[in-house]
Amino acid sequence: MAVQMPFAGLVFMNRLVRMSTPGQRHLSNRIILVELHKCLREIKTFSTGSVKWNKDEEDSSDPAPPSTTPTSRQALLSRRRRPLSPLERISGLLPQDALSPEVTQLREQNQQDTEQDPDIQVSVTNCAPEESGHGTHPENEDSETLDAQLKGTLHEEKRLMSSTLPGERLLVFGELLVAEYRKKGRVEFRKMFKLQAGERLHSSWGTILHDDMAGQPAGRFLKTSRGVPILTRRASLQDYVLYMKRGPAITYPKDAATMLMMMDVAEGDCVLESGSGSGAMSLFLSRAVGSKGRVLSVDVREDHLKRAAQNYSHWRTSWNLRRGEEWPDNVQFHNADLFTASPLLAGWGFHAVALDLINPHLALPTVTQHLHPGAVCAVYIPNITQVIELLEGLRCLAYPLLCERIIEVPIRDWKVAPALRKDGSNCVSKAPIQDEDQKEETPDETDTEEMTPGKHPAFGNIPYIARPHPEQLSHTAFLVKLRKCVQ
Repeated sequence: MAVQMPFAGLVFMNRLVRMSTPGQRHLSNRIILVELHKCLREIKTFSTGSVKWNKDEEDSSDPAPPSTTPTSRQALLSRRRRPLSPLERISGLLPQDALSPEVTQLREQNQQDTEQDPDIQVSVTNCAPEESGHGTHPENEDSETLDAQLKGTLHEEKRLMSSTLPGERLLVFGELLVAEYRKKGRVEFRKMFKLQAGERLHSSWGTILHDDMAGQPAGRFLKTSRGVPILTRRASLQDYVLYMKRGPAITYPKDAATMLMMMDVAEGDCVLESGSGSGAMSLFLSRAVGSKGRVLSVDVREDHLKRAAQNYSHWRTSWNLRRGEEWPDNVQFHNADLFTASPLLAGWGFHAVALDLINPHLALPTVTQHLHPGAVCAVYIPNITQVIELLEGLRCLAYPLLCERIIEVPIRDWKVAPALRKDGSNCVSKAPIQDEDQKEETPDETDTEEMTPGKHPAFGNIPYIARPHPEQLSHTAFLVKLRKCVQ
């Protein structure tokens, strides 16, 4: 006899209620329903084994051979884990004195039949799901699906928290991070901040606790208190230079990269920088020369030099926490006037020189003496009139410097995105109009593919818009390349 768990539970509960003595009929229907619900939950989650009964006892008196040969230990475990019948489970929820004699007799008889009937086969725990019949139970499919989803969610969360790539480090307090929010491909919010315990990231789109960011991988979206996803990532050197505290104007990354290429700065070089400013060019030069090189940064204003030194120190601290290794301490800041700094430069020889001064032509006599032959002096000049003054100074004083290039570095951002309709759906490329004869031979497939719900358009079917971005970075400076030559 095949036991149907939920249905058998209802039948035996009904028999219990009907055969109960009048002394127990004062139990309310609420208590009975609660007990029935508990019983059904236990029955549905019961998965230790399955009972197979022989349907035809008259034809066969010998027990059917087991599908597997359990060992003594498995047999002991199977006897210990013998599944209870619905009657035993339901009656076990009630006190002994509350059961009628009929129920007690049925329970004892059921126990005796289970012990004496040789046709009962208890499947061991290591049998296949098809043999035990447990894998095809419809009631267990929902619970198994739910368990699989929960396990998948926990596995994904554990993978994000603990599994990291080689060399990857999670966010820690003290690092410099950048939070940004984009809407329709446009940056609506961007802020650089230092990750600190107990602090909050404030924005017009809500707040995020710094404690929620610590221990997370970089480049992850975190939702604010208003449910807006904000991207949090580590600040690059370019981000730091653009968003750090400034005194004077900085050398923008696009110009700094070009100047590094002009001067051909390599690891181990010794470079002179005049005009420390806010420390942007000092940081780029420090990374270029590496731990084996040196950078001498000179500025005539003490407040500018102090700001540059602080920004340089803050970046080094964040880098140490980010990479677990120290940023090279290879920049020396000096408060001096380069026009009269010959004693300071005594004993120095430079592979390259970077000048960011109001009157750079006045510093050329001092700089040229300590510049290696064939080396380059890159001059950062905001105004074209200053460029003219520099070239006029070269002509009049006959310095051994050759002006090779005068350039401006423009950057033009473009907006390239799929074309969208007003309702937000993608536009679809339309085929050219054909003649009537061609239309009859080849049906128009574009109309059928145009707005099919849920269908992803094929490659090349979506038109794009491409135009210059409305927000452009304007002019920053002119770059003059001077090379020392020996006559």
